[in-house]
Amino acid sequence: MTFFGVVASGTLPVLADDAVSLRLPAVSDYVAWVRERSESRAFLRPWEPTWSADDLTRAAFKRRVRRVQREAAEQTGFAFLIFRREDDALLGGVTLSNIRRGVAQSCSLGYWMSVRHAGHGYMRRAVNLVLEFAFGDLRLHRVEAACIPGNDRSLGLLEKAGFVREGYARRYLLIDGRWQDHVLLSRMVDDDGAA
Repeated sequence: MTFFGVVASGTLPVLADDAVSLRLPAVSDYVAWVRERSESRAFLRPWEPTWSADDLTRAAFKRRVRRVQREAAEQTGFAFLIFRREDDALLGGVTLSNIRRGVAQSCSLGYWMSVRHAGHGYMRRAVNLVLEFAFGDLRLHRVEAACIPGNDRSLGLLEKAGFVREGYARRYLLIDGRWQDHVLLSRMVDDDGAA
């Protein structure tokens, strides 16, 4: 894996291995982003919060880019887009959010993959890259994730990445318009396979 950029100096990071690269979104990513999200709407709906009426507009995307850049500069979150290195195709996104310092040194992991790129191992690579970033450059102790119990692909991905089930939260998050239960998982810096 390769890191380009140093968080401490204020340079925004780019994470990469031989197949994927991860970077923060830019306004110029709008066309590719809206295409992948639009084509994947039905695929993503059961696992995401309900989209706002203007979610796919250029104005909403610009606001998203500004928020992501601000959070990265403040080191409170990093919302990366995932690109295939061979052709720079946008594949999905992976986010480290709600970064907590002090005695916690932790964050939450979230991700989405375009329907046409799902099942090819790209997300596994992206999750590995952000875990190395979280435990390396960000010096976090713990990364948390929550997953709807019926989402077997996502649970399998997290467990292969070294996440351990810790509990079950009833009506935890408002997903697809309903408060849904979630399996709670975490990975610590010193767990097997950690960076």
